[in-house]
Amino acid sequence: MPTYRDEAVVLRTHSLGEADRIVTMLGRHRGKIRAVAKGVRRTTSRFGSRLEPFMVVDLQCYEGRSLDVIQQAESLGAYGAPIAADYATFTAANVIVETADRLTDDASLQQYLLLVGALRSLARGEHGPSLTLDSYLLRALSIAGWAPSFGDCAVTGEPGPHTAFVAQLGGMVADEVAPPGAPRLTPETIGLLGALLTGDWQAVEESGASTRAQASGVIAAYTQWHLERGLRSLPHVDRGAVPA
Repeated sequence: MPTYRDEAVVLRTHSLGEADRIVTMLGRHRGKIRAVAKGVRRTTSRFGSRLEPFMVVDLQCYEGRSLDVIQQAESLGAYGAPIAADYATFTAANVIVETADRLTDDASLQQYLLLVGALRSLARGEHGPSLTLDSYLLRALSIAGWAPSFGDCAVTGEPGPHTAFVAQLGGMVADEVAPPGAPRLTPETIGLLGALLTGDWQAVEESGASTRAQASGVIAAYTQWHLERGLRSLPHVDRGAVPA
């Protein structure tokens, strides 16, 4: 049968039978990969620990009818253990891989690199887990074609600043098109949202707790609106963690 190699991030796993596991991955070149890791749950498995969520692997598989079969897996980024060691980091990472799973089927180098970068940042503790998550969500949605507007009105194009944010309309909107009860954002929150989207980490780190909380709520609403159903892992995120 034809074989292939790819670099991939493990998104999730499911047990199969007594010793096997189905591994869902995002490949750098192939996009979504679903493959069987035979015997991986045995203690004698050669690569069991390499095929856990959040790991980056160099993968060799052969193609099957419904599921591919993993032949080799070499670790390229061992992010699983440091992520799992901290609850806030672990919950943020779960939302990130669930979002990647939902957003990406076909190959997308931008989505792949963004995912690897987010997991690496979480594993290294470069920023607060909640901030890394929020930045990832905004960037992933933008790559998918759903970039929010934080300046001009998303409906009329009227120059900002505006204060009303409506996820269903694409971001900040002018007062004349804002529905009753639309959330009103502070200038500080709007600035933080823009900084998270562009990766201006100096501005992000200078933001206050209340500003971060409002931004997180906006990002969660915007993400779940475009994904059309809730992220199961999102309610478990620990938003109380502060960056080192």
